[in-house]
Amino acid sequence: MSVDTVGLAAKTPDDEQPWAELGLKSDEYARIRDILGRRPTTAELAMYSVMWSEHCSYKSSKVHLRRFGDLPPSEHLLVGIGENAGVVDVGDGYAVTFKVESHNHPSYVEPYQGAATGVGGIVRDILTMGARPVAVMDSLRFGRADAPDTARVLPGVVAGVGGYGNCLGLPNIGGELLFDECYAGNPLVNALCVGVMRHEDVRLAKAEGVGNKVVLFGARTGGDGIGGVSVLASETFDTRDDGTGGPAKRPSVQVGDPFTEKLLIEACLEIFAQDLVTGIQDLGGAGLSCATSELASAGTGGMHVDLDRVPLRDSTLTPAEILMSESQERMCAIVEPGKVDAFLAVCEKWDVLATVIGEVTAGDRLTVDWHGERIVDVPPRTVAHEGPVYERPMRRPADLDALQADDPAALPRPGTAEELTAQWLAVVASPDGADKTWVTEQYDRYVRGNTVLAQPDDAGVVRIDEDSHRGIALALDGNARYARLDPYAGAQLNLAEAYRNVAVTGARPLAVTNCLNFGSPEEPEVMWQFAEAVRGLADACRDLGLPVTGGNVSLYNQTGDVAINPTPVIGVLGVHDDVRTRVPTGWRADGETVLLLGETRPELGGSAWASVMHGHLGGRPPAVDLGAERALGEVLGALGREGLVTSAHDLADGGLAQALAESALRYGTGAALDLGEDPFTALFSESGARAVVTTTDPEAVRTTAEWAGVTVTELGTTGGDALSVAGVGQLPLEGLRAAWTATLPALFGTPGVTVGSVPAGTVPTS
Repeated sequence: MSVDTVGLAAKTPDDEQPWAELGLKSDEYARIRDILGRRPTTAELAMYSVMWSEHCSYKSSKVHLRRFGDLPPSEHLLVGIGENAGVVDVGDGYAVTFKVESHNHPSYVEPYQGAATGVGGIVRDILTMGARPVAVMDSLRFGRADAPDTARVLPGVVAGVGGYGNCLGLPNIGGELLFDECYAGNPLVNALCVGVMRHEDVRLAKAEGVGNKVVLFGARTGGDGIGGVSVLASETFDTRDDGTGGPAKRPSVQVGDPFTEKLLIEACLEIFAQDLVTGIQDLGGAGLSCATSELASAGTGGMHVDLDRVPLRDSTLTPAEILMSESQERMCAIVEPGKVDAFLAVCEKWDVLATVIGEVTAGDRLTVDWHGERIVDVPPRTVAHEGPVYERPMRRPADLDALQADDPAALPRPGTAEELTAQWLAVVASPDGADKTWVTEQYDRYVRGNTVLAQPDDAGVVRIDEDSHRGIALALDGNARYARLDPYAGAQLNLAEAYRNVAVTGARPLAVTNCLNFGSPEEPEVMWQFAEAVRGLADACRDLGLPVTGGNVSLYNQTGDVAINPTPVIGVLGVHDDVRTRVPTGWRADGETVLLLGETRPELGGSAWASVMHGHLGGRPPAVDLGAERALGEVLGALGREGLVTSAHDLADGGLAQALAESALRYGTGAALDLGEDPFTALFSESGARAVVTTTDPEAVRTTAEWAGVTVTELGTTGGDALSVAGVGQLPLEGLRAAWTATLPALFGTPGVTVGSVPAGTVPTS
């Protein structure tokens, strides 16, 4: 085939190039020509297009994300923003790395493979830091639960998340499943992975040492995922000519092979143990273009690659396609010449294909040859780290004042005790509030034997040391209704919920990751929402003393001019000195005192009650009180360590109504309760900084809480087979459980056999 070489590009400056089709703007294309002093070759254009895409370059979000880097230094942070994942010191010489990323658009195009490869990609990010992956989580959002397209997408996504993680032998310890009309055509699939290592095992992604070899190892390179980050992940979904929603362009989604990834994990860990690499990077979004340019850019020299050496699944691939391919289960390592044989031997032991494709060079150029001819000659930093940076126009949404003025306090409330209990049941049995067993039974939550708590507990808890019983807690939360009403406060409330979910287990919150899901950055109102959410999250992290270790931005979650609600999903990591003192959710015994910690105010803005009973979104979200959140977290930690509470459950979406129902249903233990003069507000308010605990020593709990300034309200006593509320009536647990557990099976059928889980004809074969 004829090849567009560097020499030819210099001689043919006026040749037309498909820069627009690759997602570049005219001024971006002109800038590439200025950098190179000529037109780019086809291969160079491919590299710049994927690396300058929104997904890879963060060109619209970078100016705002700097707020996270300006947070005060943390004694716990070992590696911060800029690497594949952040690393946190959790004590006793252990370090934990964790990160959440999106795979939203691919999961709409092909639900099973989109979700599966999302899990595979985030696992490799954790692996590249030198850690053994030990658990995963996921945050999922879909359109209306009864919508036909949700029935197509959701089963496939859940099967993909479970199928890939289960095959890797990683427990899925928690997450979210939520529904809203705004996600129709733009589902959110955010996957988190956490890994554990010793401090001395931390690895970084950089290419250093002239003469060191570049080794590509893992799966062969195929045609799947080409253009994924530049076309699929960095553009909105438009409306088809027939008026139905769908992606404007459908490049093939990556195809995952978890069994190859499992071998890759074990090979990498042995390679790390033998100290055989000086730098390592996974091949995810942008594939080889990303791995080579980022390794070279982060190092002190340049790099040369011979593209002929790349093992292929498809021999017809062009050089540009090889560079853009996002085939899964691939890694790139920098290896000293004297260690290459040992490196290759480890790969051969684990049946992992490994090939030397280049070497680190002097200077500051990334060069690529194909069939003996130079097809790439670029400064690597201009590809990887010096792409466009935009300060997009921002404008407060025109409808926000009216939306905030539409106070749900004016909505009709239940007029009788019977109506109140009926609405309680409706909120708990709604798709958002209902039992998530339909999902979690498809995930292995206990593989590896170190899972201490998992869904439906508020946070996942994993033991990381069998002798000391040291462990970690993780929670992943995001309330988009709050963020729509006030993105600044909404982001803070999402952080506060994840913080509480970790704290109720008795853990000390240490660090934050995030996945920021928004519409098109080219819409000023969306950009304002994004900037406000980042500002809110940064301010809250400063107040709570938590570093942001890294994360992901997912933009263009939009169909036509209709964007999703702003959805900042926040992950919080905490540490347990001894997981044997962790506090579960759920009431196990009769005769224990039920206590509410924290203040309840009449706050219904963005509430589950307003949404479920009235289809309403308006008013202002609950007030943010980070001081109260910190005090509650300290109290919960103390109560857990001292063994003073037998259960704890945070209050968030659905308020006390949801927390009481879930606590009672967990082990089938009811309670006799008195919710005071206003049981409606007590049940459905979503005020923050609150938790329900049970105890056999209420005075000790009261003393501990009040010492920290946390209000304590006695609600009643556990026991019986119903939730009995004075002056209101009873919710028999049998009927409550029947309604709570029936919702998702009624919508989606039996897991694994639902029509639409893997739509025929959508799984790529190349």
